[in-house]
Amino acid sequence: MFQHRIIIFAILLLALCALPAAAASTTKQDFKLRAGARGEACLTCHTDFAEKMEQTHLHPLVKAKDCTSCHQSHASSHEGLLTAAPTRLCLECHAEILPKEFNSAHSIVVTGNCQQCHDSHGSAYPSILTQEGDRVCFECHADIGQKTQNARFKHEPVDMEKGCLNCHRPHASEKQNHLLKAAPPTLCLDCHRTNEARFKRKHNNYRVDDFACSDCHSPHGSDRRGIIYETAHAPLAEGNCAACHNPPGSARQTTLKKQGMQLCRQCHERWIDRQTGNNRVHWPMLTENGCNTCHTPHASREEKLVRGTPVQVCGKCHADTVALQERSKKGRKDEKLCEPVRQGQCNRCHAPHGGRQVLLFETSSSIELCGRCHEWQTHSTHPIGETVIDTRNKNLTLDCLSCHRGCGTADNPMMLSFATTYDLCVSCHVDRRR
Repeated sequence: MFQHRIIIFAILLLALCALPAAAASTTKQDFKLRAGARGEACLTCHTDFAEKMEQTHLHPLVKAKDCTSCHQSHASSHEGLLTAAPTRLCLECHAEILPKEFNSAHSIVVTGNCQQCHDSHGSAYPSILTQEGDRVCFECHADIGQKTQNARFKHEPVDMEKGCLNCHRPHASEKQNHLLKAAPPTLCLDCHRTNEARFKRKHNNYRVDDFACSDCHSPHGSDRRGIIYETAHAPLAEGNCAACHNPPGSARQTTLKKQGMQLCRQCHERWIDRQTGNNRVHWPMLTENGCNTCHTPHASREEKLVRGTPVQVCGKCHADTVALQERSKKGRKDEKLCEPVRQGQCNRCHAPHGGRQVLLFETSSSIELCGRCHEWQTHSTHPIGETVIDTRNKNLTLDCLSCHRGCGTADNPMMLSFATTYDLCVSCHVDRRR
């Protein structure tokens, strides 16, 4: 009896093991689809697609007439009867274009918006791009495209075959910023030979092969000879590196003669004395790096040799304020956001070096400061000024910042300190609280 049970159990086990194979066999038959139903039959209705099939470069699945690898035959919850959302469909096959760990990635790749650069089916251009070469890049990076085209002196790789791809990766870079293939100067040394006499002469015989070339040179093009950024420090533009550095050939040739503000004082003594004579001095000026905290010593894309836009430079120390500004720009209620906040122009209200007012304001009060743009008298009859005491704090007088927040509020109307005007008013007028 026991042996009979073992035999029956073995038969059931074999039957269960055979089920996946049977299911696979059914799937393999594809529900008795007729020949060509995976793609070729699609062309009987989609006759306009025949022209796409004549393109020079086709997606491999299109070339194989395998439409059902990407599209459902009957119905789908995604537009175009896609088998998955466009943001992940391409990555199901092309996962390698976005490494698990990367330092910089093309935003289009991260969002899965591949069709912005590639045609999903076929194209006249390699890699089924929507346009030829760099044109596809300049659709989004129009400012770089215009600069590259109009620059008096162009960086040679830009005009070479592959264009942008000579220096950048199209999808992601595992270790570098800005999608670069390698970090300067390693990337630059693929073309430039630092041991050649001509290269040394161009750099006043200073050894520069350990420096980031992009500190002085525009990687895309410039109106200055040597593709130096348009805004260049006078000693660099004049080829007078020894004004700040030890002479070439010396043991410490690239070392600065002096540190921090003391180096800048050699040329800007009167200006520095005027700024440090203020009641309040922006603290980076007094650090070891001094002026170099915010300004580049060689050349810059920005005016005044600033290391970036105000948001980029100020955000290195004031990241919380910059984050608040960004949230305020996206807020639905804060339609009357101040233009300096909306445009990220911190220096419209604050003196970047020093001043005599709190918060490095350029005027004696927020009333005077805001009044440069806002005719507050025409929209408010609330008393403010030096004679009006803030009932919430007897040590303060009422000014614009008593009710409004100067750098944004995330999503409060009119940049108010409270979510509603009622909450604001009753913070002082407690007897009116309902």
